[in-house]
Amino acid sequence: MAIPSALDELVAALRCLPGVGPKSAQRMTYHLLQHDPRGAERLARALDQALGSLRHCNRCNNFTEAEICERCLSPKRDPAQLCVVEMPADLNTMEQTHAYSGLYYVLMGRLSPLDGIGPRELAFDRLLARASDGVVKEVILATNLTHEGEATAHYLSEMLHARGIKVSRIARGLPLGSEIEYADAASVAQAFLERRDY
Repeated sequence: MAIPSALDELVAALRCLPGVGPKSAQRMTYHLLQHDPRGAERLARALDQALGSLRHCNRCNNFTEAEICERCLSPKRDPAQLCVVEMPADLNTMEQTHAYSGLYYVLMGRLSPLDGIGPRELAFDRLLARASDGVVKEVILATNLTHEGEATAHYLSEMLHARGIKVSRIARGLPLGSEIEYADAASVAQAFLERRDY
C-alpha cells in the first residue's frame, strides 16, 4: 500500500530540522496527526506567521518584526561594543549571563567551505560596515570554539584589524569543540569576562 503523498510530504518537511532523521520525522508526523491535531494546527499557524512577519534587523541581523530590533534601539546598551555571534541561540545564551551590555551582530552561520559557505554567503561586508560606523570601539568575537568557529573568528579578526578596529575573542572557559548554545550561563559569563585581544 502506498503512503499518501500528503503524509510523505510532511515526513520529508520535518526532516529539514537538525538532528531529525527519517524515523524521527515519521514518529513526529504520526504523533501530530493521530494524537495532537490541535498541536499540528498551531505549529502550522506559527510557522506561517513567523515566515510572514519576521525579518532581519538592519543593524544586528537578528530576527525581528521591525526594521531595527528593540535591543539595537535600547539606550541602555553600550554602542561602543559589538559582540559577533554565529546564531540567534548564541545571542540568547549570552544575554542569559547578564555579563554583557553592548550590542550584537548575528552572522547566521559560520565559514564552512565544504558546505559552500564563505564570506559572501554570511554577508561579512554588512558586519564590516556596522563595525566601521565610528561608534564601535571594540568587536568581541564570540563564535563557537569549533574548527569552523575558530576559522570564522580568525578571518574576521584579520579583516577588522586591517581597518584599525580593536578585536577581542572570548576566553576558552568553554570546552574546545563545544557550542555556546549548549553551555551553561556561568561558563559563558566567565569566558566573556576573560576575553582577550585577538
